[in-house]
Amino acid sequence: MIEYFIQLAPWQQALAATLFTWFMTGFGASFVFFAKEVNERFLDIMLGFAGGVMIAASFWSLLAPAIENSKGHFIGEWFPAAVGFLLGGLFIYAFDQLIPHSHRNAPEGRTEGLMAGKRRQSTLLVFSLTLHNIPEGLSIGIAFGALAASADPATLSAGAVTLALGIGLQNIPEGMAVSMPLRGDGLSRTKSFFLGWMSAIVEPMAAMLGVLAISMMAPILPYALSLAAGAMIFVVVEEVIPSTQKNGHSDIAAMSLMIGFTLMMILDVALG
Repeated sequence: MIEYFIQLAPWQQALAATLFTWFMTGFGASFVFFAKEVNERFLDIMLGFAGGVMIAASFWSLLAPAIENSKGHFIGEWFPAAVGFLLGGLFIYAFDQLIPHSHRNAPEGRTEGLMAGKRRQSTLLVFSLTLHNIPEGLSIGIAFGALAASADPATLSAGAVTLALGIGLQNIPEGMAVSMPLRGDGLSRTKSFFLGWMSAIVEPMAAMLGVLAISMMAPILPYALSLAAGAMIFVVVEEVIPSTQKNGHSDIAAMSLMIGFTLMMILDVALG
């Protein structure tokens, strides 16, 4: 199975990886069939873990390879990583201002994006997770697309696989964080599951865009890798971490974040 995966083209690897992460979102969303309501403490722990995974993946699987591939840059090897990282944050900020959405545990009635106030709260919640799945899919696509353009594809391959595994793990609580509140809003279990799962369908789409961008513009590889890292860090700081701090579970959520970070670091270093 592993040998067959290695022989695939980068775009096929990225598609397979994001189909896996999409499936993991569906697995998380399926908890709606077995539980009457979400356990906020458990969800905060899981989301804290997810935040740690994303932070670690942003550095070891994206920023570190970006710096490594910037050696010999006329300004400095730090320059592409710094520029791309900041552009990634601005990229998600722009989407944040345009797409109507609502964050988990946001104050009642607080929405963001154009015409957000005219949509149902459940719809805005789905839009929120869909928005934040874009950088995850983009990150995987860029990581796998970078294999063909890099002088060190073996290291990048290990990083790309670890990145997909980490995002898959953190997609489980994200699926739960959408399907359970939808059920609480009165939707059927089946519809809550379907909407929670489909909120991550943008990941394979964004991954294909990432692969395409890298294949057409190989010189921008360090910028693209760090852009994906910046986008993920923006999501963690703007959404994931704040949502774990509002229900009185801040300490255990913080410890869970550190565990997620440590696990992702171990996986990336061991596999790399």
